[in-house]
Amino acid sequence: MLTPRSAPVGFFDSGVGGLCVREAFRRRLPHEDTVYIADTAHCPYGNRPAAEIVRLARRHVRALLARGCKMVVVACNTATAAAIDVLRATWPGIPFVGMEPAVKPAVLRSKSGVVGVLATQGTFNGRLYRETCARFARKTTVLTCVADDFVALVERGETEGPRAEAAVRARVEPLLAAGADHLVLGCTHFPHLKPIIEAVAAGRAKVIDPSDAVARQAERLLAERNLLNPSGGASHVFIRTSLG
Repeated sequence: MLTPRSAPVGFFDSGVGGLCVREAFRRRLPHEDTVYIADTAHCPYGNRPAAEIVRLARRHVRALLARGCKMVVVACNTATAAAIDVLRATWPGIPFVGMEPAVKPAVLRSKSGVVGVLATQGTFNGRLYRETCARFARKTTVLTCVADDFVALVERGETEGPRAEAAVRARVEPLLAAGADHLVLGCTHFPHLKPIIEAVAAGRAKVIDPSDAVARQAERLLAERNLLNPSGGASHVFIRTSLG
């Protein structure tokens, strides 16, 4: 029988990208059960209208809550930008953790005064991204790069090889040439390409993956609500959506 502490933590993304967030969470909290929804039927979210993303996000949250989830991690930058305010208002009793590009740490650590952000257009259009830049990057040049093709590569499982390297190089080299000394991965699909991105950067820029920071935030919220599962063998459910 589920108790509040033993209930699973839910995750969803437009596909398999958010698995990097779940893996960071599992490393940090090995006793927690998880349920992950990969909405591959509607991937990618980056070029979809905000209203459609909100509708899909609400559907996924309902499905996760039906499975008894005690928390929902919106493991998608675009869905966070479009929907997390609506989700929190709709389910005020449920803790939600979202994603946002890690602009703040990149800006604080930059020595060149130039950082690059790789994300989807939906993330760049979102309130969280705009507010973070306005607050922390007033004296830093933030270069943006829409890299929707990275999502397709990851969904195909093509995270290495010449085609993936060529795609990464085409996006990353202009940022490096413009002086970026930090590269922010602003989509949960992109950490799956981190080894190639780091190889292309070749020490010229630090690559920032926010997955661990999101896992820490999830842990903090669970602890605040006395919802941490202190023991037990964790189970991990993976659900892939169908069209509809």
